[in-house]
Amino acid sequence: MNEQPPHHNRRRFLKLTVAGAGAAGLAGAGALAGADQAGAVTSGLTALTHPGVLHSRADLDRIRDKVAAGAAPWTGGYTVFAADFFSSSSYVVAGGRATVTRGSGTEAGNAELWYDCNAAYQNALMWYITGNTAHAYKSLEIIKSWTAALQEINGTDAELAAGIYGAKLAAAVEIMHYTGPAGSWSQSELDATVAMFKNVFVPRVNVYGDGAYGLMGLKGMLQIAVACNDLTLFNDAYNAFYTHSCCGLTKLVQSGTGQCAESGRTQGYTQLILGALAEICQTGWIQGLDMYGASGSLLLSGFEYTAKYNLGGNVPYDGSFGRCNWHWSTISSDGRGSFKPIYEMAYHHYVKRAGKSAPYTAQVASSLRPEGAPTQCDQPGFGTLLFSL
Repeated sequence: MNEQPPHHNRRRFLKLTVAGAGAAGLAGAGALAGADQAGAVTSGLTALTHPGVLHSRADLDRIRDKVAAGAAPWTGGYTVFAADFFSSSSYVVAGGRATVTRGSGTEAGNAELWYDCNAAYQNALMWYITGNTAHAYKSLEIIKSWTAALQEINGTDAELAAGIYGAKLAAAVEIMHYTGPAGSWSQSELDATVAMFKNVFVPRVNVYGDGAYGLMGLKGMLQIAVACNDLTLFNDAYNAFYTHSCCGLTKLVQSGTGQCAESGRTQGYTQLILGALAEICQTGWIQGLDMYGASGSLLLSGFEYTAKYNLGGNVPYDGSFGRCNWHWSTISSDGRGSFKPIYEMAYHHYVKRAGKSAPYTAQVASSLRPEGAPTQCDQPGFGTLLFSL
């Protein structure tokens, strides 16, 4: 795919600098997957917007103001969100650990990291919504504990851990960096967090593997790039979204049908892919890039195909379309009818913001409203509160 992706220019780009970050902040960055391929797609950005992982400042203000006004559906979403275990300022920090292992042996530190990433993100949001500094300091306690301790992520599923958890932690870091209480986070502490991302997370996510596995790394890279204010890393992930032969958009969602590369595997993995693609597009949107509209809003067709099938409808299936290393001969009924909390984000962008028709996505979003907690750390969750427009 060689088309240059569209931009929208309604955003202003803030030239914010983090010491130790930037294009030269990672040794060997030019060697990242796809970073210097001939014909690579670049974002065209000259600076990144902050806060800019999943939520802009305007988004955060909208959430806070709608909750304060008692407006529906935000209040219903907030009730569910505030009651969640990970949203409590009394949450007991599980980390940090020097080593986190996923996919091998006892998975030491794995649950501790994803628990803490959820709590850091949700407490950061609670801080902004309520103004209660107990939530701000809980989020920062978590971030600082992992910054001080974490040295390695390993195991056969290290890319999944680094990508999924790194994306959630990056979202928390963005909120706290740009909205936290004055004096709550020193420049040296912030620099250390950027260094942790680049030294521990980035080497695990920049390999961009196959299917859902590779996409989790791509998602993590894009979100981490924003949190590190690093356009080189951002453009690497952006290029992979458009061009990667095993985890790029057009490899994961079939043009013309909306079938997902893992529709034959399980419906859970299919929705994991769609949700991650939506997160990438949401962050891109904040940065002034219409990734939602890529390839004729191909992601929307993926949501519609999957929503229709999981609502009990019949959909076409092409057994030749799948992952690079595996195809499934028939569509999977494993998990059929079990919906992940990913639909509000897509619904509100495509229907409310872009004015497109998405009847099946709308039906699922309505049935889940107010949307609840993520599966482990896999999604932001709580889309009714966080993404309603």
